[in-house]
Amino acid sequence: MKLRNLFRLIQINHVLAKHRLDDIIPTTHLLRPLQLLGYLSPYRWTHKTIVPRGERIRLAMQDLGPIFVKLGQIISTRRDLLPDDIANSLSKLQDQVAPFPNDEALALIQQAYGNQNLDDLFSHIEQEPLASASIAQVHAAKLVDGSDVIIKVVRPNIKPRIKRDIELLYLIAKLAERYWSQGKRLRPTEVVNELEKNLYDELDMMREAASASQLRRNFENTTLLYVPEINWQLTKSNLLVQELSLIHI
Repeated sequence: MKLRNLFRLIQINHVLAKHRLDDIIPTTHLLRPLQLLGYLSPYRWTHKTIVPRGERIRLAMQDLGPIFVKLGQIISTRRDLLPDDIANSLSKLQDQVAPFPNDEALALIQQAYGNQNLDDLFSHIEQEPLASASIAQVHAAKLVDGSDVIIKVVRPNIKPRIKRDIELLYLIAKLAERYWSQGKRLRPTEVVNELEKNLYDELDMMREAASASQLRRNFENTTLLYVPEINWQLTKSNLLVQELSLIHI
């Protein structure tokens, strides 16, 4: 095992300890492979918590970062493997992820445009995000011509964190396939492979913008669906600018 993986396992174990998850993992089939992390724990539980177990798992995944948030989003749909209370709590990860600081978001927006002054592009950028997810968060803004837009900006320093955690998830998946009775049937390595592909696709705002533009063209002659227009001039690899139409939200 690589040293960085060992350090990350220890960090994960600290988060599990913080949220008192030692009693949940062994009894939840889909999470049981993580039980091996308990052997690294320096903690022994001295008191009980009143926070429901589903919320503890959700908060732990949120603390562990975007990879685990995305993983929680995926497994929340597997109600055949999860108790309802855990599945319901994990479903909140779809749209209730803690945002990163406003000053970091503004710094990333400025960095995307290099030496261009933001005041020459936007007359206003809302500091409080409209929404925050595992990969990016969204801010409302107004262009200098008065148009209302949204700015979707990728979370800072996310690529190295994704690479590190995906590597670790592959390790856990292989252990699950080898030692967990349901491992071969559920094929966790394939799940991680699909997760990795989707995550790297989501990091590329140019790819997302292209998909949105294609969808807009597909529905341009119908009233069934309205797809806001992409501002290609302002969209960058880690930042997407799109029309904000309050009528259609």
